Amino acid sequence: MHLDEPSWWYREAPSTAAKILQPLGALYGWVARARYERGRPYQPRLPVICLGNFTAGGTGKTPLAIYLCEQLKAAGHEPVALTRGYGGRLSGPYWVNAASDRAGDVGDEALLLARVVPTLLARHRRLGAQAIEQGPHPATVIVMDDGLQNPTLAKDLTLAVVDGGRGLGNGLIIPAGPLRAALQMQLELTDSVIVNERAVVPSRVADWLRHRFAGPVLRASTVPAAATDWLRGAKLLAWAGIGAPERFFGLLEELGAELIERVAFPDHHRLSPSEAQALLARARTHAATLVTTEKDVARLRGGQGTLAELSAKSRALPVTLQFSASEAERLAVLVDAALSARPR
Repeated sequence: MHLDEPSWWYREAPSTAAKILQPLGALYGWVARARYERGRPYQPRLPVICLGNFTAGGTGKTPLAIYLCEQLKAAGHEPVALTRGYGGRLSGPYWVNAASDRAGDVGDEALLLARVVPTLLARHRRLGAQAIEQGPHPATVIVMDDGLQNPTLAKDLTLAVVDGGRGLGNGLIIPAGPLRAALQMQLELTDSVIVNERAVVPSRVADWLRHRFAGPVLRASTVPAAATDWLRGAKLLAWAGIGAPERFFGLLEELGAELIERVAFPDHHRLSPSEAQALLARARTHAATLVTTEKDVARLRGGQGTLAELSAKSRALPVTLQFSASEAERLAVLVDAALSARPR
């Protein structure tokens, strides 16, 4: 379910609108639980590491998926990513080609994952797992993106990502709040929670969760994945269509950039030619460099006219998820335990 996130979702005390919508939220939560309990999950031959989040909107799952895939490869595994291709028109099963596919077909997240590991798009996760088992790519583990509430595939390890800046909002269920289902139900489906917070602004979310969740609560932060010298003192027009654009804008400022203007679009938003033209014009007016995310650049691929011009003139800041040495070790132990529990 995709919604533009209302600001009152993230007020600690429920607003009047939230209270009015709370009965609908309760119904949505009941449906989510009933769907999960009725599910008959397929048990694939390969172990499944599932990534998800408790709330609607972006929390940093894609950087975590990429991090995990890279760590698994370094340990000698052959991971394959399984994604639903949100924002694309294809339902799959379909093997994503990072060089030739377009976000309009497969979604922006699938394109980023396919740069790192073989990536299969499938709205139906059981069919996706079966397609991975059939090949042609060698695989020893499936990394399933955005599947915490999905009941169709058995999971060996489930990791939930929480945005440390926004937390869980007012604690209510869509549409009254950001939760995808009752928090207690989602915690019961989770093996570990990873709080994605700004390195310079540690949040209180991890401590709050540790009092409510018996499993490990780990901290991570989104950091640049490439040199950033060019940002110091630069005048930027920053734009982004992601779930938490303020996290991206804040990172740019932490790196020494001067943000002349911030332009936020809804998550997974596909720009129109007029929107692209407006961004180009504003950048010219301010004599500013256009900066955006890798996801946004991926959505521009294949565009014509002003979309192509915006793509050429926008510089992407690649990011990665970073753990402290101790937290990285704790996550590695969780992954190793889940994979070792599978019979050889």
